[in-house]
Amino acid sequence: MRSIWEALSDPTRREILIILKNGELTAGQIHSYFDITKPSLSHHLKILKDANLVLSKKLGQNIIYGINLVAFNEVIEYIRGLKK
Repeated sequence: MRSIWEALSDPTRREILIILKNGELTAGQIHSYFDITKPSLSHHLKILKDANLVLSKKLGQNIIYGINLVAFNEVIEYIRGLKK
């Protein structure tokens, strides 16, 4: 769970998740929303993937990124459990 909180602590990574809530995108499509280098975006995507918040799949020469809803449901359940 620690890696999830660390991934969510960065505003750029939170913005990537907001962008992905509307559907899957390639890294190039995600990059068009930001004024950062491609290596920097790759770094943020790797952190999100390592935290299991983002899934990726290869489609031809592209890698498609999307939100891992299962991981977010686990986070929601964890937070709900804190209220008990």
